[in-house]
Amino acid sequence: MKIGLFFGSFNPIHTGHMIIANIVLETTDIEQIWFIVSPQNPFKKNKSLLSEHNRLDMVREAIYNDYNFRASDVEFTMPKPSYTVDTLTYLSEKHPEHNFKLIIGGDNLASFPKWKNHEVILENYGLIVYPRPNAQPSDLLESSNVEMVEAPEVDISATLIRKMIREERSIKYLVPEGVRELIEGRGYFR
Repeated sequence: MKIGLFFGSFNPIHTGHMIIANIVLETTDIEQIWFIVSPQNPFKKNKSLLSEHNRLDMVREAIYNDYNFRASDVEFTMPKPSYTVDTLTYLSEKHPEHNFKLIIGGDNLASFPKWKNHEVILENYGLIVYPRPNAQPSDLLESSNVEMVEAPEVDISATLIRKMIREERSIKYLVPEGVRELIEGRGYFR
């Protein structure tokens, strides 16, 4: 099976993530998308990061009725910070029956050469890239292992959502309804 891997902090998962995942599923040869909840992004230091288990719960809530999506805690037991290439290697060894491709935003494409063993990722897995506002141009778009999808430039940020929660403003429609209920019920990001 062809699996798209969508890595992220998902702090919280929001409608933008869901739109992108659905477009990748509908416009590429990807058959299933796994949301990989990252305990710690090596490029981000976030003081308001919920525990990985709480973020995994939100992802599960967001995708619970879609069999094409799966939530993964694979990085929870891996050394931190987690590096994408290590996770890809682990998943490939554990699931040799699947072909994995990495889903990233166009804003990450310009910095992709700074990732640990980025050449291995590009050569052995490939990238599906979705457009992001203000993304820098990249020569990597010329690679046969990089596929750009046509998608809306969704500019919903988890930072904005957390700010709105702290200001006691509604996040309705910014996150899936079940995620909103989970956030409000558990008092996340207050």
